[in-house]
Amino acid sequence: MPKVIKIRRGLDIRLKGAAELKLTEPGLTGLYAVQPPDFKGPEFRVLLKPGAEVKAGTPVLADKHNPEVVLVSPVAGTVREISRGERRKLLAVVIEANGSSESESLKQGDPSQMDVAAIRQQIQSAGLWPALIQRPYGVVARPESTPRDIFISGFDSAPLAPDYAFILTENKEAFAAGLKALKKLTTGKVYLSVRPEQASLPLYSGHAGVETAVFSGPHPAGNPGVQMHHLAPLNKGEVVWTINPQFVALVGKTFLTGKPEFGWTVALAGSKVRQPGYYKVTLGCQVSSLLKDNLVTGELEPRVISGNVLTGTQIGSEGFLGYYDALISVIPEGKHFDLFGWALPGINKFSMSRTFASSLFPRKNWDLDTNLNGGHRAFVVTGQYEKVFPMDIYPMQLLKSILANDIDKMEQLGIYEVIEEDMALCEFVCTSKIDVQEILRTGLDNIRKELS
Repeated sequence: MPKVIKIRRGLDIRLKGAAELKLTEPGLTGLYAVQPPDFKGPEFRVLLKPGAEVKAGTPVLADKHNPEVVLVSPVAGTVREISRGERRKLLAVVIEANGSSESESLKQGDPSQMDVAAIRQQIQSAGLWPALIQRPYGVVARPESTPRDIFISGFDSAPLAPDYAFILTENKEAFAAGLKALKKLTTGKVYLSVRPEQASLPLYSGHAGVETAVFSGPHPAGNPGVQMHHLAPLNKGEVVWTINPQFVALVGKTFLTGKPEFGWTVALAGSKVRQPGYYKVTLGCQVSSLLKDNLVTGELEPRVISGNVLTGTQIGSEGFLGYYDALISVIPEGKHFDLFGWALPGINKFSMSRTFASSLFPRKNWDLDTNLNGGHRAFVVTGQYEKVFPMDIYPMQLLKSILANDIDKMEQLGIYEVIEEDMALCEFVCTSKIDVQEILRTGLDNIRKELS
């Protein structure tokens, strides 16, 4: 087994309601959505009008600057609505499924026997190019670029995170085919990171030309950015890509079957879920069918989040699954106030410090809600960020350089290595209640515009 890289700084937030390793096929029909706000970088234009008939894999949106980057319909059906927000911002293309299995046709074959151009064309035509995320900036990979390396994290360490080894149990062949395709897209290495107990799994082992790395430790050990920092840090002028392991399998399936593939497994978890578990769905599905008669009622209303509780998006019970999300988290809304809560023993209050008596129960699972436990305060140096941020970067100074819009200082402090998920824990532990992820995204967008 390769040497284990131990992540020591971080924080595991143990929440109640982890998904049971039990897979259900609900047979969903109804509405599906392709949502442009899920994707950072491209500016999409609509290709179809309401009422248009589509197959699975039919392009519905295309990037204005790179027309080969398209978003496609995940199902066969009819375009029901083009949803727009303020200033006509494009929010979603809603498609009503007709139950048909009709799909567009792609090439079928062994990716190891195909040239780079053919593999790129296949991934783009399948609508899976947006699955490739470029670092720096955390945007959809540019179609003309060639990455130095590609990083795949085979595990997720976030709260209530799905188990990818379980999800991909039946997709070993597709996962291997996806790795073969990705190896053709880079001149460097393909890194696959796993937990120590996963290193010997057939799913993750025996892939020629893929470098396996083993990581242990608390969240964010499962983030590709953290793994990249410890394996092969990103320098100015370099480009690397990251991709979710489920997307690797989908890429492989397009070569094995010769058609677009959007079958997805999502974990439904959280203390407000009656039966947490795994569900076979289709990307972009409406989550109401999964939540119906499956939520715990009580004094606090449930908050439905597409993604994990640190970086996910609040979608409500009628919302749609995000493109990159393999988890739906449902936790209580926090609409209450604790009078002199700081002065109480805090047996039922989670804290990363030893301030409360809850520190005596380190293995306890918590039923946390969304209460902020205070308001915004002055942005002062506390040393909290460094305790949960396992990179050789000064997070507080980086954020302040972004607020000052000091491009040179941002570069010196390592902005190219991070995206929002890497600093999500900093936001969680912040005494000042600073919107860390929002500030970081502003900095990434500004520096991308300045240097483009």
